[in-house]
Amino acid sequence: RCMATPVAVPVGEKTAQTLIEMLKPRVESLRIGPSMSEDSDLGPLVSAAHRARVADYIQMAVDEGQNLIVDGREFKLQGYENGFFLGGTLLDHAKPQHKSYRDEIFGPVLQIMRAENFEEAVALPSQHQYGNGVAIFTRNGAAAREFAQKVNVGMVGVNVPIPVPVSYHTFGGWKRSGFGDTNQHGPEGVRFWTKVKTITQRWPEDVQGAEFVIPTMS
Repeated sequence: RCMATPVAVPVGEKTAQTLIEMLKPRVESLRIGPSMSEDSDLGPLVSAAHRARVADYIQMAVDEGQNLIVDGREFKLQGYENGFFLGGTLLDHAKPQHKSYRDEIFGPVLQIMRAENFEEAVALPSQHQYGNGVAIFTRNGAAAREFAQKVNVGMVGVNVPIPVPVSYHTFGGWKRSGFGDTNQHGPEGVRFWTKVKTITQRWPEDVQGAEFVIPTMS
């Protein structure tokens, strides 16, 4: 995938505990294997350096005070012991000041950052340096509408985990998640490949002679 959900923000302690209880067995049971295998949920990372970088971020998160619920660093795939595989990892109690949260890890790592209320949950992605995609999961339509309008992120999903729009809508993020003057696909993508010409015309009924003012419609 070119997009993922690297941070989950449950609102309230009860929601956080319920989410962790649901996520822990799912992360532990992820099937790690060759990318081309239909039985694999996750393939290897792209290089030894990439794997080492992700493992370093996991350790960084632990050193910053996060609770390591599932650790995928020791995963070894039989027959591929020298491969760049890394198991799913789940971390709890991420904080806005943590570097492991501020940076993009690009690995099978999910951080949980607890929010006390709705306003705090909206502020967290809005204040982050990146702003590609964000999603809200709720049965409250008013809360979903307020979140979508207020959050400072380029693509928003409502009960959609990976908010990639259909191709005739623009794909792209805000802040440091956007590069260049336009985003991909949709009207902005068309404008990138289009040379605009503007023609302004006026057809008066009679020739009035030379003038030194901009003509207007009477």
